[in-house]
Order: sequence, then structure tokens, then C-alpha cells
Amino acid sequence: MALDTRERVRRAAVKLFAAKGFHGTGIRDLAQESNLSTASLYHYMGSKEELLADIMRGCLRTLLDSATAQTTDVEDPAIRLSRLVKLHVRTHARLPRETRIVDHEIHVLAPATRRSVVALRDSYESLWADAVADGVASGVFTTAHPGVTRLALLEMCNGVARWYSPRGSMSLDDLASHYADVALRAVGACPQRSPEGQSKGE
Repeated sequence: MALDTRERVRRAAVKLFAAKGFHGTGIRDLAQESNLSTASLYHYMGSKEELLADIMRGCLRTLLDSATAQTTDVEDPAIRLSRLVKLHVRTHARLPRETRIVDHEIHVLAPATRRSVVALRDSYESLWADAVADGVASGVFTTAHPGVTRLALLEMCNGVARWYSPRGSMSLDDLASHYADVALRAVGACPQRSPEGQSKGE
């Protein structure tokens, strides 16, 4: 029962933090959305900031673990970047609330708490940085500004959380593949060079 209630509180927090922001969400809002009294709410969530940080860490750990699993021992930087882009797009499409919270609410955390969240984010983004850097070093990518290009690609993929709808004209796999094509062109690689191909979802 306790675990079910904690999950209900977490889901309520995800919904409210994504819609109203951390500072716009009050304890009473969380209690009402969770169908709990304010006093009972604290038993299941600790502080509001701890709840926010737990949501962020959970989302980032899942993303990092998945990205690591999909890119470990893959030498071709074009394939690594393609997989990272597809994973990022799919995650932002399927978990738009959680990813919006991670992308927009880190600044509200206290410094000590923020460090653990930022460390996870940096570990994830380092996989992108390594793929782009390796591509440039090997001549597979030709971008003159790899750091800026990486940030631009991440921002492009982040935007999927704001507008994606499963009722749209493209399937999620096709959308992810299209974004991978765009990313490879942005770093100066020809999408057709990837052995995996970019016209099909993985």
C-alpha cells in the first residue's frame, strides 16, 4: 500500500511540476492531486525539493543506462550518434512531462542537491560529446563547432516533448529516424553512410 501511495504522489508531482512548475506547485496542490491530507503527504514524499530531485534522477538514470547500453562497444560514431538521437526523441515523446521537468527545473534545486542531478545529466551528455568528437577526429563528421552542434542537437530533440502527438502524421520510429538524419547532416555526415540505415526505426 505504501509503495502504491508513493507512486501516486510521484505521478501527481510529475503532472503538476510539468504543468505549473516547481514554484507554482504548492503542498496543498500535491495533496489534493494525490488524494491525501497534507500531513499524510509528507510521510510519502519528504520535502518538495526531494520529490523533484528524485523524479529528475530517476529519469536521467534511465536515459543514461539506456544510452550506455545502446552505444557501448559501438565504434562507428555515426551509429552512436544516430542511436543517441533516436533514444532521446523517443524518450521525450513518451515521457514529455518527466523530460520537461529535467530540462527546465534543475535551476530551482539547492546547490548540494543540484550537483547529483547535474552529474547524471553530464554523464549522459558526455556520450553525445564523445560521439561527435570521435566523428570529427576520424573524419566521419566535418562540423567546425562540435560543442555548439551537440548543444543544438540536444535542444532540437528536447523540443519533441512540447509538440509530439501519437496522432500525428509520422510514427514515432519514423520521427526518430528523421531526427537522426537531420543530426547526421548537422555534423556533416551523409545519413546513408550508416550501416544501420536511417529510414527504418530500430
